[in-house]
Amino acid sequence: MSLRIVVSSVSSDAHMWNLVYLQLLLEEGGHEVTNLGVCPPDTTVMDACRGADRPDLLVLSTVNGHGHLDGLRLIRALRADPELAGLPVVIGGKLGVRGGDAEEGRRLLDAGFDAVFNESEQPAGRTLATFGQFLAGLAEAVAVPQPLVAGASH
Repeated sequence: MSLRIVVSSVSSDAHMWNLVYLQLLLEEGGHEVTNLGVCPPDTTVMDACRGADRPDLLVLSTVNGHGHLDGLRLIRALRADPELAGLPVVIGGKLGVRGGDAEEGRRLLDAGFDAVFNESEQPAGRTLATFGQFLAGLAEAVAVPQPLVAGASH
């Protein structure tokens, strides 16, 4: 099944190449992608995930090493918003300036990310494979038909 995915950097990250790569990779996999580009304010990211065009997944990508700070702030805002609290959200890339820091990844998961893909903790090919497995699981979950409620009008 095809997913609707919003791809974005975090507010302090001005790198575009990673977003273009992710967009192409996801579109090649048959998914519909909205790319918010670089340095979006948190409110722009949140607004892109609301309403009738609500995505099935928000993917945050960062390469500047500040993902652990910006991502933490954004996921707390998303999880505090009743409309967005249940939205699947993942973050990946260079999450800290010190390189691989498992503690940063744990903090992000504890704050509400559904998955964290820290480039410094595993080879890029393995990270992409793990991300692909996550997408497949989400697509399967989204494809499960919702039960009809008796008496509800369609």
